[in-house]
Amino acid sequence: MQLHILVATMSGTAESVAQALQLACSDAFDPIHIHRMETVDAGIFDEDAVFLICSSTYGSGDVPDNGQALYAQLDAEPRYLGHVRYGLVALGDSSYGDTYGMGGLQFDARLQDLGAQRIGDICRLDASSGEVPEDEALAWCETWRTQAPATS
Repeated sequence: MQLHILVATMSGTAESVAQALQLACSDAFDPIHIHRMETVDAGIFDEDAVFLICSSTYGSGDVPDNGQALYAQLDAEPRYLGHVRYGLVALGDSSYGDTYGMGGLQFDARLQDLGAQRIGDICRLDASSGEVPEDEALAWCETWRTQAPATS
């Protein structure tokens, strides 16, 4: 089964996390593609694949600029995505309170509204934790990657 990792990022941290996850998932998926969100449209969800949304948060809980068009398309052109299975990595900073991780959480809510099924728990990476985000994501991935193929 192939894996598409869709990345929304402003500073590049989410892309770095996606690259670490690509390596960690190489024994569970083939092939694995990383796409910056500005390079895809909602048609990507027609692929026979598992998806991993890796999104940072920008501003006041916003989806990063390079993910705005995809998010808006999912809102403006809604269609049933019951065949879509995905995982979510939401990056943010807990010192911002209610907007912590909202860039990714907005994608999660939109995909679920369209019928997509999230695999496993959400991986929330906190910039103020002092932890290395790639390390935290890899720890989460140990469980996620064993759940993902079982649902496809």
